[in-house]
Amino acid sequence: MFNHLLSLLIWLPIVGAVPVLLAGSGRPNAARWISLLMAILTFAISLFLIPQYHPEVAGMQLVESHLWIEALNVHYSLGVDGISVALILLTTFVGILVIVGAWEVIQDKPHQYMAAMLVLEGLMIGVFCATDALLFYAFFEAMLIPMFILIGIWGGPRRVYATLKFFIYTFFGSIFMLIGLIYLYLKAGSWDLHTLATLPLSLTEQSWLFFAFLVAFAVKVPMVPVHTWLPDAHVEAPTGGSVVLAAVMLKIGGYGFLRFSLPIVPDASHQFAWVVILLSLIAVVYIGYVALVQEDMKKLVAYSSVAHMGFVTLGVFIAFMLVREQGNTDAARLGMQGAMVQMISHGFVSGAMFSCIGVLYDRLHTRLIKDYGGVINVMPWFGFFYVLFAMANCGLPGTSGFVGEFMVILSSFSANPWIAFFAAFTLIIGAAYTLYLVKRVLWGDVTNPHVAEMKDINGREWFVLGAFAAAVLVLGVWPAPLTHLMDSSVNQLVQVLANHKV
Repeated sequence: MFNHLLSLLIWLPIVGAVPVLLAGSGRPNAARWISLLMAILTFAISLFLIPQYHPEVAGMQLVESHLWIEALNVHYSLGVDGISVALILLTTFVGILVIVGAWEVIQDKPHQYMAAMLVLEGLMIGVFCATDALLFYAFFEAMLIPMFILIGIWGGPRRVYATLKFFIYTFFGSIFMLIGLIYLYLKAGSWDLHTLATLPLSLTEQSWLFFAFLVAFAVKVPMVPVHTWLPDAHVEAPTGGSVVLAAVMLKIGGYGFLRFSLPIVPDASHQFAWVVILLSLIAVVYIGYVALVQEDMKKLVAYSSVAHMGFVTLGVFIAFMLVREQGNTDAARLGMQGAMVQMISHGFVSGAMFSCIGVLYDRLHTRLIKDYGGVINVMPWFGFFYVLFAMANCGLPGTSGFVGEFMVILSSFSANPWIAFFAAFTLIIGAAYTLYLVKRVLWGDVTNPHVAEMKDINGREWFVLGAFAAAVLVLGVWPAPLTHLMDSSVNQLVQVLANHKV
């Protein structure tokens, strides 16, 4: 089994979606139980990655490679490093929670909803495993289909607009990546990522390829100014769709920078690192102010995601300045490691925040902040979880939200104190919009009679929020296992930054 562990992780949920669909609308409970069983099995199998992966060894492990399209020299080639393993575990963990979270909420075509979630999970795992560029692109694009269906069928009143905007933005960005990959294939005769990373390229070639990759992955993160699809997608998506979108799909943009931009075009990435750093700081500061004026809870948290993901791109590209201009590899490793921790942390915190909003929406069927107030008087246990996740969103020490951001800020200070100043400003503005949200939703007297009738969280919601809470606290108090898992991969990436192709 271990020889094909990665293939099993990819295809088990995708194939498992077939019996879920066959259960049909006439047997919704059967569809739910089968999908939950598949999600649990996938998570259980993903746990085997921990003993099978050796974090002290750099490079790809658990490698599988089979010729796929002979005429184009395309291989079904898989492998993982520490970063991939961490993101796969995040994906399978969230996969269980979105199935449980939708158990009673999705009443219309639940078999199709659950099947789409399973297919999406398998495709996202495929992205994190692919070591062939065209295979990566296939998984990267195929992910759009189940998310398109999830938002388009089970979304809100403006779901068609949000779905089309989401699809057009992400597909448009992907076209540039495909053009870049075709150019690399014609030059190298291979789609293998390791081969492409060793391909000699002039600075002009690297520059064009850098911007091709930047457009594709900036849309996915998303970065300013191509972020406007995200709030609309989040607002209209069902709760499970928002959780997966924020917790996992956004991370694929940051992961793409690590797999393509850094190793394949390192010189251009260094030359234009200031562009990404500037856009990251704009996301951290400006988007925080945008979040502050939102009246829709989902839209506020969506803008918060853009700001927090700015730390990921900042940590990755600040490493170029540290390595190539100062020779400070220790600070570069710290920044890169912080970016990776921030990706995992944001998966937990954003997923938890959207789950909390889903709990409120299921009861009152509104996401407008003004319709709430005094919720903690009738839902004390919900209030406990909501405050915990809000504190993590603010970056409170002891929660996962603090660890990655603090590491990136420290690294940024080594590069330039002013960059660190603007990056650290998010701790203030983040606390402002998050605490303002908590104040208006939880505290005060109950003024809406419908709020007074709301019931506290049930066992299913307890399980989902409790799992997220445990992850947020464990990572916040004890991040060492995660950083150790990714150490050799981060060290290898930092070494790549020091290599010049021209």
